[in-house]
Formats: sequence, structure tokens, C-alpha cells
Amino acid sequence: MAQFKAKDVQVLRHATGVGMMDAKKALVACEGDMQAAKEWLREKGLADAKKRAGRDANQGTVGYYMHQPSGYPTVGVIVELASETDFVAKSERFQRMAHDIAMHIAAAQPRWVRVEDVPGDTVDKERDLIGREARASGKPDRVVQMIVDGKMRSYYKEHVLYEQDYIRTEQYEGKVGEMVTGLAAAMGENIGVRRFSRIAVGEREA
Repeated sequence: MAQFKAKDVQVLRHATGVGMMDAKKALVACEGDMQAAKEWLREKGLADAKKRAGRDANQGTVGYYMHQPSGYPTVGVIVELASETDFVAKSERFQRMAHDIAMHIAAAQPRWVRVEDVPGDTVDKERDLIGREARASGKPDRVVQMIVDGKMRSYYKEHVLYEQDYIRTEQYEGKVGEMVTGLAAAMGENIGVRRFSRIAVGEREA
């Protein structure tokens, strides 16, 4: 029998955003190992999300956030978070997620939602630049390829919403994409960020 306490279930729920029963099931499956339970939930969430990915998600909400450090807005974000039903879209948890993602976007400044949204010519240009820099330093081709792959992962983490670590680690530890997947698993629907827009005073479009 796995040894863990009720507090461990709460900690896992806090870190992953899943329900109590799913958190308990993960800890049982992983014999109380917290890190393994997080990975178990992530893999389960991804598997469940793939099953639901083909289902229509034409409901949802528009989350928004206004950053006002000096008493007036200087950064504004709107984000469309899609769901399958208006029942889920109206829920407090769903509405809160949309707002939290908008807040994250205000701070982290992603350019795209998913890796597949990054234009092919942008990817090719970035890979070519990284490769030329690595070769110029005398690195062999095998090492160059490893450097390119590693730096592209960093590039995606910097510019792609789903690949970014969620900024409020006290609320959720993990990538934004994993946080959305966790919500989809908890709600039992196909849920995802469809699009977003960020406007900041004095900034130009990238």
C-alpha cells in the first residue's frame, strides 16, 4: 500500500491543478512518489487531450488582463480560451484560467500559441543562424546539430505560449500548455487557447 498523507494530495493538486481523486490515484499508482505522480498525471492528461483533440470546441470565453503599475493601464491582453460547451465556459475555474493566462501573456510576451504555429521561414531562419554561429566556432557537424536542437528548444520556450513555464509558480508549477491540458482533463472537454493579442504602450510589433 502506497504511503502518503492527505497533505500530499493537496500539494499535488496545487502543483498540477487536477481534482482530488486524480491526485490520489496518481500517488497510489506511483507509490507516493510526488515527482513520479506529476509525470504520471502529465502523461495521462496528454493522452486524454489527444483523444479529445478532434472534437469541436466552439464555445469558450475571452479572458483579459490590464497591467496598471502607475494607476493606469500600460499593458493589455485578451485571450480566447475555447471549450466544447458553454457549461464549462461559464464555470469559475475556466474563467479564472482565462484571466490567469492573460496575466501570464502580459508578463512573458509570447508570440505564438503552439510550436506548430511558428512560421516555417522563421524556424528555418533561426536554425540557420544558430548553425552558422556554431560552425564559426569550429564545432563539428554532429555537435552543431545538437546545439541547434537545444537552442531551438530554448527559442520555443521563450516565444511559444504553451512551451513557457507559467509565471506564478506558487499557483502552478509547469508549462502553460500542461496547465491547459490539466484543465481539459479535469473538465473532460477539448480545451485550448485559440488566439491572443497583447498591446503595450511604447512597444512595436515583433
